Amino acid sequence: MNGSAIRIVFFGSPEFAVPSLQALLEAGYDVAAVVTQPDKPAGRGGRLTPPPVKDAALAAGVDTVLQPETLRRPEVVEELRALEPDVFVIAAYGKLLPPAVLAVPRRGSVNVHASLLPRWRGAAPVAAAILAGDRETGVTIMEVTEAMDAGPIVAQRREPVRPDDTTGTLERRLAALGAELLLEALPGWYTGELVPVPQDETLATYCRPLKKEDGHLRSSMTAEEAERAVRAFDPWPGAFVLYKGQPLRIWRARALPGSEGPPGRLLVVERAPAIVFREGILVLDEVQRPGGRRISGRDFVNGERGALAAEVTLADG
Repeated sequence: MNGSAIRIVFFGSPEFAVPSLQALLEAGYDVAAVVTQPDKPAGRGGRLTPPPVKDAALAAGVDTVLQPETLRRPEVVEELRALEPDVFVIAAYGKLLPPAVLAVPRRGSVNVHASLLPRWRGAAPVAAAILAGDRETGVTIMEVTEAMDAGPIVAQRREPVRPDDTTGTLERRLAALGAELLLEALPGWYTGELVPVPQDETLATYCRPLKKEDGHLRSSMTAEEAERAVRAFDPWPGAFVLYKGQPLRIWRARALPGSEGPPGRLLVVERAPAIVFREGILVLDEVQRPGGRRISGRDFVNGERGALAAEVTLADG
């Protein structure tokens, strides 16, 4: 069908959403407006920084970019209604759409979600898949309902989780896959030829939004769990331990069998620092001190000049 006949309002904020927006525009869909999060302070200077979707929308010449603090104000609902949309397309917008907003589009709303629903409903599905050791994840196009990520499934596509995947690398693949699947599924869903399938509630799992303190590796972890956390928290919030009272960011690490002593004990293995965990040890291949650059584990040990601490501080629990 002719995409230009479908009037869309796109909701999205982070980099994950950009390929879906660009795909709709390149396919000729009538994107009447883009709704994204407000600009937020970022970096050491706290400079106001727009969401990646805003930058992409403005670069593509989208006439209307909305950044409401909340979608619950009547004037925001009226502004959306005045756009006369057929469909809302949502990709990692960052907030649930209230009932009054969901009632606006004539045909309804679809969401691009970075997991194989009903597994990993919630705000951090890519990190959750890596943390859990999932060997496979994917993307889901679903109808949007009031319940979080619980709407009927329109289409899905699977993607393996590679042993060296970080949230950053896996999310980039899923973003491209989601955009591709959105273009494939949207016409059939819009005409009713593609019939959504309800999710199996008995298989639902959930993940909460990540917090900065989640990056602090815990004493209860095994070495394999800690290694997955290093990858899951890259690029944010970043896995770390406290070394001599200061955060030591861990960018790359390997889990090895065997352990000597209590969790947190610091060893030198293959000339790199290694942390004892409940089961196994974690060899730190690349680390970063506050305000410093990323360096190899070997360079870190060499820089300590024989004064390597005996332990690091792990989070409790």
